[in-house]
Amino acid sequence: MSKAFTREDDSAAEPIVAPRPLSTLPNGAKNYLTPQGEQNMRAELARLIEVERPTAASLPDEEESKRELQHLDQRITHLQASLGTAEVVPPPAPPYQQVLFGATVTVRDQFGESRYRIVGVDETDLDRDEVSWLSPIAKTLLNAKLGQKVKFRFPAGEDVLEIIDITYT
Repeated sequence: MSKAFTREDDSAAEPIVAPRPLSTLPNGAKNYLTPQGEQNMRAELARLIEVERPTAASLPDEEESKRELQHLDQRITHLQASLGTAEVVPPPAPPYQQVLFGATVTVRDQFGESRYRIVGVDETDLDRDEVSWLSPIAKTLLNAKLGQKVKFRFPAGEDVLEIIDITYT
């Protein structure tokens, strides 16, 4: 008998299948993390596993619970994979004369001062001026020395950045 003549419900939800998280790193790139970044990721992973996942599993709406668990499981898998391949890079010993991974760099250009912290791909937070070590600005600043001037092409045009301070946290 044709399905058109049966009373089966076609609106039943398809099972939720979580896609595998993709690495945001280019092939062959190292997964560098600052010590603070590793600590933050481990704390988030523990919170997701110990607090948020049990809470989501106990939601009264089964569909909402499945969706929330899928979302949490994706994040948990991503954090576990990232931490599993991470290379934690400790800050160098003072004096801080060169821009290396983990540095907070203050630069001066024609418009004033800007600050960038060079961190791992999974730590990037542009709202906090934390840029990936693979970003164009970080690539320009890496290995520059205190007082050095480097050229950088912004979307508005090329500018010269003078390294005026280098710190590590």
